[in-house]
Amino acid sequence: MSALLRMELGKLGRLASVRFGALVLVVFPALWAYAPGIFEAYGFYLVSGFQVPALALLSSMEFLLPLLIAITCAELIGIEINHGTLQTVLLRPVTRAQWLLAKLLVASAYPFLALAFFLLTSLAVGAFYGFGPFVGGTGLGPAGLLGAGLTAPGQAWSEVLQAYLIAAYSLVPIGLLAVLFAVLLMNAAGGALATLATLIVMQLLVVFPGVTPYLLTAQLNAYVDPPASLGWVVALVAFYCAAFAAAAVIVFERKDF
Repeated sequence: MSALLRMELGKLGRLASVRFGALVLVVFPALWAYAPGIFEAYGFYLVSGFQVPALALLSSMEFLLPLLIAITCAELIGIEINHGTLQTVLLRPVTRAQWLLAKLLVASAYPFLALAFFLLTSLAVGAFYGFGPFVGGTGLGPAGLLGAGLTAPGQAWSEVLQAYLIAAYSLVPIGLLAVLFAVLLMNAAGGALATLATLIVMQLLVVFPGVTPYLLTAQLNAYVDPPASLGWVVALVAFYCAAFAAAAVIVFERKDF
C-alpha cells in the first residue's frame, strides 16, 4: 500500500491542474499585496506581511480554492481514463479498493499541500511590509483586519497558521466529492463540474436556516467564522469525508470495465 501511495503522490506533481494551480497561488497573493484599491474595497491600508495571507484566503475560499481542489482531485481519476491506464493498473496485484483508497488519501492530502504553498507565497510577497509588531489585526482573528491595538508577531503567527490549517481541513470533503463524481461519471471535467454545481446548490440552500449549519459550504468559513463550535465543524467535515470516500469505493467496486 505504501508503494502504491508513493506512486499516486508522484502522479500528483505531473498533473496539469496542479501546475496551473501553483501559478495561480503565486500570482493571486501578489495582486492583493500591491493592489492600489485595497483601501476602497476594505477601508484599511496594509501595514504588515501577516495581513497578505488573510486577504488572499478571504478572497479565495468562496470559489477559487474549491475550484482548484475539485479540478485536481477529479483529474486524479480522469488522468487514468484519458491515458487508458485504468484497466492496466487494475491488473496489478492490488484490489480496486486499495487503488482507490490511495487516490482518496492523495485527494485528502492535496488541500493541505495547496494551502501550505499558498501560505508560503502569501508570506513571501508580503515580506515587504515586515513581520514585526503592528497596529491592526491579521484579518484571521476575532479582531479582523482593523484589530484592537498592537498585535505581536507570536499572536499573528498563531492566527494565520490556525486559519490556514482549518481552511485546508474544510476543503478536504470537496476533493473527495470530486473523486466520487469522477468515479460516477468516469470523466474528470464532469466530476469537477458536478462538484461545483453541488456547492452552488448548497450555497442557495441558505434560505433554509435549519439546514445551513450542516451544509458543506457553511464549513468553508470555519477558519474565520465557524457556524458552530470548532469541535462540531471537525466532526461534521470528518463525516462528509467518510461518506464521500465510502460512496466512491462502493461505486468503483461495482463499475464494469
